[in-house]
Amino acid sequence: MEVKLSDFDYELPQELIAQMPADKRQNSKMLVLDKTNNTIEHKHFFDIVDYIDKNSILVLNNTKVLPARLYGKKDTGGKIEVFLLEGVRGKIWNALIKPSKRVKPDTIIKISDELSVRAIERLEEAGEWLVELIYEGNLFDILHKVGNIPLPPYIERKIQAEKLKQFDMERYQTVYAKDEGSVAAPTAGLHFTKEILDKLKAKGVEIVYVTLNVGLGTFRPVKCENVLDHKMHSETFEITQEAADKINKAKAEGKKLVAVGTTTVRTLETAYQKYGCIKACHDHSELFIYPPYEFKVIDNLITNFHLPKSTLLMLVSALAGKEFIFKAYMEAIENKYRFFSYGDCMFIK
Repeated sequence: MEVKLSDFDYELPQELIAQMPADKRQNSKMLVLDKTNNTIEHKHFFDIVDYIDKNSILVLNNTKVLPARLYGKKDTGGKIEVFLLEGVRGKIWNALIKPSKRVKPDTIIKISDELSVRAIERLEEAGEWLVELIYEGNLFDILHKVGNIPLPPYIERKIQAEKLKQFDMERYQTVYAKDEGSVAAPTAGLHFTKEILDKLKAKGVEIVYVTLNVGLGTFRPVKCENVLDHKMHSETFEITQEAADKINKAKAEGKKLVAVGTTTVRTLETAYQKYGCIKACHDHSELFIYPPYEFKVIDNLITNFHLPKSTLLMLVSALAGKEFIFKAYMEAIENKYRFFSYGDCMFIK
């Protein structure tokens, strides 16, 4: 079997790549896709309350984005960027270093008086290193002082980054973010407000949280033409006993499971594949979902618009059908929807 990467390509006008979020979270546009009848509606995210009722359970990823992008200098004065990816053990982390060619093992990169980074060894992936963080005290406190929210590379602003630092600290984070550990936001959740969650609860919708720490693997480009040759990077996730019990009960009662974001989908589908049900666990996911994957847990999905040729675009194509997804994307482009992390969203029901 072969699934071609080129089948998941599309042309996107540059001006539709969102550089800033909507003025208010709930004001994003929302394309509603009915995958049973192949119909499309144009709405706003605040309309989501009309589409989810007490016969549904809503599952969200409550991971929190680390200020993981660090700017520093070598003792020669050369500027270096360090992007922390994940903790390995103690003060040892995996990180991306740019420009990687300027760094050798044992190079010290000074970020601030409180934090320095020592390069240990170059890893197989381009630009990836094993590093040691040199600091005293609480790392997360230090990162909040000296680190930057790692916005995706397609957000290229002419405004000074420093002016927007606090803005992004708030807006590139869901209102329910709890456990720090991600290097990218689960962006489908950025549209929710506490008011919308309260309205859904008032309707009798059960709301449950899982945690998947979003790593770079979610966004790494697929480089092989036969998609089946692509290997997903491992990402850690956690499902509590309370969340597992609620999800299993809801599924047994025939309720529809509405997943918020592809990370939530991968968490739940991975757990089901491994255990045959949703089980309380601290595990890792390398699950790659592409057509014709059969979903075992989720029914509906709230998700943003994804990059061409991305694993995320393949996932939504598996859920709603590739032709229908591409028809919806073309309609979104015609109607000037805003794409990617800070952009608009779709509800696949």
